[in-house]
Parts: sequence; structure tokens; C-alpha cells
Amino acid sequence: MGIRTAAWVDGRLELVGHAHVRGRSADRLGAARTLITLYRADRRRLTVLRTIPRYLPEITDDLAEPELNLDWAGFAVRIDPALLRRGGHWEDGVWRIGGLLLNGLRPRPGDFTAHWCGSGEYPPAAWVAEGVQAVPYFRGGHLYLRVETARARVSATRTVGDSVELACLSSGRAEGATVRLNHRQSPAVIALPVLPGPGRSLTVRIPLGAFELSGRPEPDPAGTAHWDPVLHYPDGRAEPLVLDHHSGALAAQFALPAPGRTLRLKHLFDSHLQLCEQRSVPVADTLATTAEGFLLTGHFPRPGAGPYELVLRHGGGLGEQLLGVDPLPDGRFQARVPVTAPTSYGGRLPLRKGVWDVLIRPVGDPGGEQRVILAPDVLRVLPLTAEARGKRILLQRRWHDTLIVDSTPVLPAAERSAHRQLQLRSRRYPAARRSPLREAVLYDVFGGRGYADSPRAVHAELARRADGLRHLWTVDDAQAELPDGVEAVTVWSPEWYEALATSRYLVGNTHFPEFVRRRDGQVLLQTWHGTPLKRIAHDVGTGWLDGDGYLRRLALEVPQWSLLLSPNSFSTPILRRAFRYDGEILESGYPRNDLLVRPDAGAAARVRRRLGIPDGRRVVLYAPTWREDARSGDGYRLDLRLDTEAARRALGTDHVLLVRPHSHVLQRPPGGGDGFLRDVGDYPDTAELLLIADVLVTDYSSVMFDFANTGRPMLFFTHDLAHYRDNLRGFTFDFETEAPGPLLTTSDRLIDALAKVDTATAEHADRYAAFRERFCHLDDGGAAKRVVDALLGYG
Repeated sequence: MGIRTAAWVDGRLELVGHAHVRGRSADRLGAARTLITLYRADRRRLTVLRTIPRYLPEITDDLAEPELNLDWAGFAVRIDPALLRRGGHWEDGVWRIGGLLLNGLRPRPGDFTAHWCGSGEYPPAAWVAEGVQAVPYFRGGHLYLRVETARARVSATRTVGDSVELACLSSGRAEGATVRLNHRQSPAVIALPVLPGPGRSLTVRIPLGAFELSGRPEPDPAGTAHWDPVLHYPDGRAEPLVLDHHSGALAAQFALPAPGRTLRLKHLFDSHLQLCEQRSVPVADTLATTAEGFLLTGHFPRPGAGPYELVLRHGGGLGEQLLGVDPLPDGRFQARVPVTAPTSYGGRLPLRKGVWDVLIRPVGDPGGEQRVILAPDVLRVLPLTAEARGKRILLQRRWHDTLIVDSTPVLPAAERSAHRQLQLRSRRYPAARRSPLREAVLYDVFGGRGYADSPRAVHAELARRADGLRHLWTVDDAQAELPDGVEAVTVWSPEWYEALATSRYLVGNTHFPEFVRRRDGQVLLQTWHGTPLKRIAHDVGTGWLDGDGYLRRLALEVPQWSLLLSPNSFSTPILRRAFRYDGEILESGYPRNDLLVRPDAGAAARVRRRLGIPDGRRVVLYAPTWREDARSGDGYRLDLRLDTEAARRALGTDHVLLVRPHSHVLQRPPGGGDGFLRDVGDYPDTAELLLIADVLVTDYSSVMFDFANTGRPMLFFTHDLAHYRDNLRGFTFDFETEAPGPLLTTSDRLIDALAKVDTATAEHADRYAAFRERFCHLDDGGAAKRVVDALLGYG
């Protein structure tokens, strides 16, 4: 059972959540019936409410169990707080909110868990009567609703000299009362006098220097000291200070004497006030959508301390944007948060799926960045929604009041869930195979990474020669820009399954799904993506490919191939043996290398312009491969091992360093943006990068075989050669004696070699020539023509 959203609607608490019996589907209206129970233990009062069924395919997606459909496990309920009154009067107390799932003869009780973000993580409180608030909250794996009379309410704040003044309303006379600030992490207490006002009003003045004199109790690991203010009356009563969240001037922070430190008046999820002695944080108090994304406006604690920049950073390391922050009068700021990201080649693509942190820092000061915090008044407007190329992108909150951006998947939950994917794979795809074949080509590059590699060259040749073909391109997460005449098909979508089943030609450079079964009249072209220096598939004897079922899936896939391309005579027997493939191998050379052998006039200049590389700069392309022992989430860790700062100092005046991580490496390299280091991991086609590179730096990547066609120098950064050779993949030939360039084991040696590359590579000229003769003998600019001849003439 769980709660996804919580909101106050017409004075009632609306909860939207889910409940289901473990191991049972809820795939139709009425399959899951849920009652809501409100129980107050001290009064032994139980209230039971009916719910309304809600279609929520997100529940099926979250569960990630292919056999279960929970689309109708959702519910909505509105809780009228008036039900909690006793005898028509409000009474302070805590009610536990539970669920009662009606399934069969035996009702099943349960507790609700919180969502990972938004109002389902920290539900909002509301004033239900004058001075009475209802506060829903999660604690210890349970959902509670507390009715509380706020007997000490903070209604306004202001600065008076070197102090912060709180204007309050209390439940009684304030003569002789004090406010004690209790330090959460220690027994330290700061006692402050109360200034009585007319009626039940009072004022608390907090000297900003008081925290310097408090003995400096130890802060938490984030450097924050938390103080809870409590109003103490002479008769012994004590009341926590509660913020009036109808007021718009309460989320404030004030500069402390210590540089870079502020006193923040923090609005806790239960509306209680907390004083936080901490680093300065940006607070956003206005949010809006724009044509490009979102606009946020807020304030800094120290006006004029900028300039600042906004950092939009993917939580999984998949990207980072540095954006401008515009200063406004009175210490305020304005910043725009786009829902697209700039590419290395001058375009824009939607933010990659996942959670993006929103931070602000002084320009160029990574150590000074702070998460953007939300003022209480704007919590209720979230989430805000924008769209980019069909992707829903949300401005959302986490940890109660921390701003985030959530870039959701392209596919809706009803299509992307494990259950729906099983249905598409086991029913939709087989049914589509009974439909007539279409005169169409479905292309795939690394599972939807873009318009590139040998499939790109095959498409260009087909488009010139074969009229009437429909060209479909597999795209993941809307992360591709396609040429005119090519249609995007989102991977894992119903349209993608249909295209796999009905396209006459399937052309891909990596693995096809193991469920694909080639039909009569269908041609499946496996171009693969590199001459094998490192051992592949069944040739890998180190065990790294055994654990996740890769070889089992490969055994199902390989018999479906109609044609397998081989880039040279060296590769042909290795590919046949490693893949255990007994079908036709076309020893044609790689179509992607036609560009390197016979480039169009002006092609290199166009690529340099797209990347914004100034004339006269020497281009170094660093393209390392991936390591099986560096798994990270859905991909592999980035481990450049290159001291980019030392490289910048040695080479930065007349070089540009292009960093191209392997397609399996999802993290992006840090430290770019100054014109020297360029992250080109998003550049669609590696061949175009090789075309403009003056020197290639790699380790064991197959790009070395492609780049050899240019005759330009190569350096090999082999910092872990023995480990890679003996423990990870191993090699198909004696790389150490046949490499067409020097093997360099340290960053310093690599940088020195780049500074004098002609000298460093001179003694390897004979090896280079032998390398080209052995591996590039089929690269003559006509590979795409030979492949298309075979494709169209197959069978």
C-alpha cells in the first residue's frame, strides 16, 4: 500500500494511492477494493471511509513484475477533517490512517508507505479552523493525521538591527514567558526573553550574534546546527512555535556574522518552525512554466555576493548544464531551467530521463553550490509540467522543500511496465508477424543511440538506390536527431514491436532482442561495430559474460541473422567462432569507414564548425573503451585516468581535447566548458569525429582500426594493460608488439607524447603500415555499396 499524492481540495484531504494483495493482479475495475481506516488509539475511535477506484498504470510499472497487472489497484479518497471532531469541537490528537483491502472473504489491513517525492512523500498541512491545523505525515512506516491547535503562531518576521524579530500570537498572556532554542544535536539551549504586546500578541527578538556565543555546538555532517524554538510560560506550559503557512513572508534567512553563514527560518513539514544555522542557501518563492521550461525567482541571503550560476545536474552523472542567474533588485534572483540540453554539435535534445538536481553557486566555485530550497507558499503549486519532444518533464520537490527536475520516460507507464512489455513481446509481436511484410527498413544503433555508424551509411546508400522503402530508426529517450525521410520509432513501444515483426529489412550494429524470429522474406543484417582486438562473446574465458544470461540470449539471437558483416579477413574467423554463427558472412569492410576513405568535399570543415572548433586548433580525440568490472547502474563508470588539468596547462593554447566515452559508459566527463576539453559523448557519429581528429588517444577500443585509415598518429593509454589482458577480456593478437603507436602507462607520459606527437610515434611507422595492411585492406570507400548489393539481392 502506498500514497502517491496528497492535496487539500475544498477543505478535505485528498489521497491518491494504491493497495493490492501480494502476488495477485488488479487488472480490471473492481478487482481491488480498498477502505480507509482512521484510528485514534487513545480514544479507541475508528472511522471507515470508502474509496473511489483509480486507473493507475504507474503502479504496475513501479512493481516491475511481468506477471502482474496492477493498473486498477489505485484509489482516491477525500477525508473530511470535520469527522475527527468530538461533540462538534476540535480536539487535539493523532489519527493513524490505514487501509483495509477487500479481497475475498478476509479483509487485509495494511499501512501506507510514502512516495519517493512530492506531496506523496511530505503531504501538506492545512488550517481547518481558526488556529487549528490538520497535519498528515509519515513516520516509522505509517501514515498519520494530527489535529493540532497552534497555540504559538509566528505570523511575521523582520530584521531589526542585528536581530531577527518574530511576531507571534499565543494562547495566553506572555508576561514572564521565554523562548528557548533547543539544539537538536546536543543539550545546548539559548534562552530569549519575550516582549508582550496587546492581547495575545508577543515579539521574540533573536540576536544574530547569539549563536556565536552559544558554545558552538557541533553541527550535523552538512554543517547545519538545528534549533527548535519553544515558548515556555511561567506556569510550566510549553508550546512549539508554529509557522502560519497562510503568510507569505516566513521562509526567510538572515546573514550571520560568520562569512557565508545564515540563520534560516525553516518551515518543517508539520508547520513547526526550526532555526537552522547553516551555509547560505538560495530560496525560490515563485515558480512558473515558460515556452522553454521553467522560471524560478527567489532571494539570496547576501545581496551583491554574486555573480551566481545555476547548475542542473543529473543524479546518475548523465549530464550537467551551467546556466545563468539574473540578479534582481533587493538581493533577489531569477533563473530559467530549460527542459532541453545543448548538444556538443549545436543542437538541443530533451533532458535525459532521471532526476536532475537544481543548485546555485558562485560562478566557477564547485565547492560553494547549494540546492535550491522552496518557500512554503510554492510547495502547493508543484508539480509543474513541461514537454519536450513528447517527454513529460516535471518541476518537483523532494525531501519536503528541495527543488528537483524529473525527466520522465518517453513511453507512458501503460506501455513501459514489465507486464505490458511481456504482453507486447508474447502477444503483440507474434500477432504482428502474421501481417504482411512492409517494404520498410528498421535501423538500430546501440539500442536507439542515434543516426550513426554503419547503419547510417547503409541508409544513405539505400535512400539513393531503392525507391519505395520506408526508413524507420530506433530511438531511445528522444535522444536523436534524424534526417528528413527517416521516421523515429521509440524503442520498446508498440510501434517498435510491430516494426520488428513487419519490416522487410532489419539493420543493426549491436544485439537484436532475443525474442526476434526472422520471417520468410525478412532479412536481418548484423553489421557489428568493430574489429575485435578484445575477445568477444564465447571467446571470453574470464567469466565476465557468464553471469547475466548474455551468452544464453546470444544463442537465441545469432541464428536469426541473415548476414553478418566482417570488416577484414582477420575478423571473419573470429566472428564466426565467437558468435558460433554458421550463416553467411559478408567480408565487405565497414560502411562507416567509407567517410574516412572518401570523405565528401568540405566534410571535415563542416564537422569542425558544428563543434565550434576554431581554425588552427589541433584536435585530440580521446576515446577509451569500457571495463566489465566498472558497473554503475544501467551502464559503466567513467574512468578517464587522464589528468585533464595538467593536459590543459600543457596543451590548452593550441589543442582541443574531445572526450568520447564508450556507448556503454553513461557518465559524462567533468571539467569542460573552457574551449579545451569538449565532451562529445552525445555526438551522433564517431566516424565524423575520427575524420577531424589530428591524433587519436585510446586504450583497447576498436576505433583504432577505423582511424588507421587516416594514417594519422595514435597513442595508446594502457594504464591497466595487464589487468585488461589477463582478467577482463584478453586480446585476439599480440597487441603489445603490434600496436601502431606507443603504449603509455601514465597520464604524464601521455601528455608529454601529445606535446611532441610526431617524435613519440616516429619509431612506430613500420608497425602502423603493417597494421593498415592487415586490418584496413577492404576499406576502399565502397563498403556501403557492397553491403546494399548483398542486402537487396539476398535470397
